[in-house]
Amino acid sequence: MKNFFTILLTVLVSTTVLSQDNMVFVAKIDNRNGDSLFIKDQANVIQEIKIDAKGLFVATFSVKDGMYQLFDGVEYANLYLKNGFDLKMTMDASKFDESISFSGKGSDENNFLAQSTLLDGKINFESLLKSNEADFKKQTDAMKVDDLARLEKGKFDSNFVALQKKENEAKMAQLEQYYAMSLANKKMNNATAPNFVYENHKGGKTTLESLKGKYVYIDVWATWCGPCRGEIPFLKTIEEKYKDKNIEFVSISVDVDKDHDKWKNFVTDKQLGGIQLFADKNWLSDFIKAFNINSIPRFILIDPKGVVIDADAIRPSSPALVTQFEKLLN
Repeated sequence: MKNFFTILLTVLVSTTVLSQDNMVFVAKIDNRNGDSLFIKDQANVIQEIKIDAKGLFVATFSVKDGMYQLFDGVEYANLYLKNGFDLKMTMDASKFDESISFSGKGSDENNFLAQSTLLDGKINFESLLKSNEADFKKQTDAMKVDDLARLEKGKFDSNFVALQKKENEAKMAQLEQYYAMSLANKKMNNATAPNFVYENHKGGKTTLESLKGKYVYIDVWATWCGPCRGEIPFLKTIEEKYKDKNIEFVSISVDVDKDHDKWKNFVTDKQLGGIQLFADKNWLSDFIKAFNINSIPRFILIDPKGVVIDADAIRPSSPALVTQFEKLLN
C-alpha cells in the first residue's frame, strides 16, 4: 500500500495542476474488468479513463457538482464529483462493492456512498414488500432515521447532503409505490388464474388450462431485461432440482413483436428449460394486465386447480423459494 501511494504522488505531480476548474481522479484496481473506466451521468459518458503503463487509471477533468456512476465493465459504483476534488480510489473488482475505498479530497462523500451500497445490500427488500402494513411502516421509518443520522454525523459538502436527502426521499417514495403495488397484487391470491393461449418456443400454442393438475411457477421476463437474465441461472437450478416433481416451470416473454426472432434465438442459445412462451400483445396481453404487471421479472405461483397461490411469488435467487417448494411438493 505504501508503494502505491508513492506512485500516486509521482503521477499527480506530473499531471495538470489541480484547480477549482477541474478535479483529479486516480484509481488502482486489482482484477479489473477492462482497460478503461467510464464515468457517466444519467445519460452520457462524461469521461473515459484508460489504464496507463503503471497500471493506474488517471484523469484530470472538469465536472458539474453532482452524482455520477463509475463503470468497470458491467460493474458500477456511485460517485459524487466536484471540481477541486483530488480523489483516489482502490478496489479489487472481484469483490467490487465490498472493496471500494477512497482517500483524498472528496473521499468522505464517496466512502459514504460506498457504505450506503453495502447497507442497502443487507436489506431484504423482498421480505419488506411482503410484510404487513404496520411492519412496513415501522421498518421504513427506521430506515429514514438511520439515513438521516448517517448524513448528520459526517462533515460533507452541502450540495452532497442536499442531493442525498432528495435521493433518500425518492428511494422511500419508490419503496412505498412498490409496496402499494404489492398490496394490489395480493388481491389476486386465492382467485382462479385467467387463462392464456401463447406461442410455445417448441411449436404450437400452450394454454394455462392445459397445465391444470400441476403446480405452475411462472416467470414473466424479456430478453432486454438485465435482472431477468440475472435470475436465469437460479431458475435453471430450481428446474433441475424439481424436474421429477408435480410442477411446471413456465417462462412468458413480453418482448415486443419485432424482437420475436431475438427471443427465439435467445432461448435456443442459452438453452433455457421449462416451457418457453411468447405473450401475444406483450405488455397488453390479457393475462399480463390481469396481474397488473408493469415491471419485470415477475413470478407467479399457481396451484394444481388453477388457483393463484402467490401473484408476486418468490424469486429463484431467494433460498425461501426452495423452502416453499419443499412444503408444497414433498
